[in-house]
Amino acid sequence: MRVRTDDEVYRVDAVWLGPPKATFPWRARYVAWGVGIVVFLVVLTIERQMGIGFGFFSTAWALVATIILTRFITQRISHERPLTAVMSMWVRELNTPRERTASTGGAASAARIRVNPQRPRPKLSKKQQRRARQQAQPRRTSDSRKKEVRGVRTPARP
Repeated sequence: MRVRTDDEVYRVDAVWLGPPKATFPWRARYVAWGVGIVVFLVVLTIERQMGIGFGFFSTAWALVATIILTRFITQRISHERPLTAVMSMWVRELNTPRERTASTGGAASAARIRVNPQRPRPKLSKKQQRRARQQAQPRRTSDSRKKEVRGVRTPARP
């Protein structure tokens, strides 16, 4: 059993060959014409901002740059990847936060390193910690237990 796909529908590009009975010698999709007009206007604007006057050669070079840029852009778009998706991907790529490659600070210095005059002692186990605490506390004598405890009777004193 063969499953027919809809690829044949998309294989046909929407191509404008030119006016009737006077077709152009090249094929260009409708999208390419729209992109080309916008790119041409942008290239002309950039030329004017750079101080290049409006003349025959400047316009010819603008047309050459437009053709190159339009071919570059339209090679990356198709029915599966429309121009709007490519443009939104490009905008997201430009606005994505980047990892900082420049380091902060200057040369390394030992000025802020704290040095302890005593070497670190090894950690004690819980048993050894208990034993050390017991040795550090003074031993209680019977005189220190004179405090009355509520609810407990003390024997009568002679």
